[in-house]
Amino acid sequence: MATLEGQVVSVTEEGDLVTDIAASALAATPRDEQVTIHCDGHETSGIYPSQHDQPEMTFIAIEGTSDFLELALVGDNASRFLGIKPGANVLLKW
Repeated sequence: MATLEGQVVSVTEEGDLVTDIAASALAATPRDEQVTIHCDGHETSGIYPSQHDQPEMTFIAIEGTSDFLELALVGDNASRFLGIKPGANVLLKW
């Protein structure tokens, strides 16, 4: 099993959680359900492009426009709704 660790470093105006995991570090990481992302007691599977069709209120990992991995709650503010703040650890496993 491979892992990649980082942390949440900022929150966007929309409430998405920007990590310090650069998109370039994800080159060998699967994008499908093989990869799980854990953050502050929450978990999701798969890494999606910034333009996706995931349902409202789904916690997802995206390759953000910031060129870093971002965690988002579709249609809502992930930071406020899930209580995740900068400094929270992020762990990817596959």
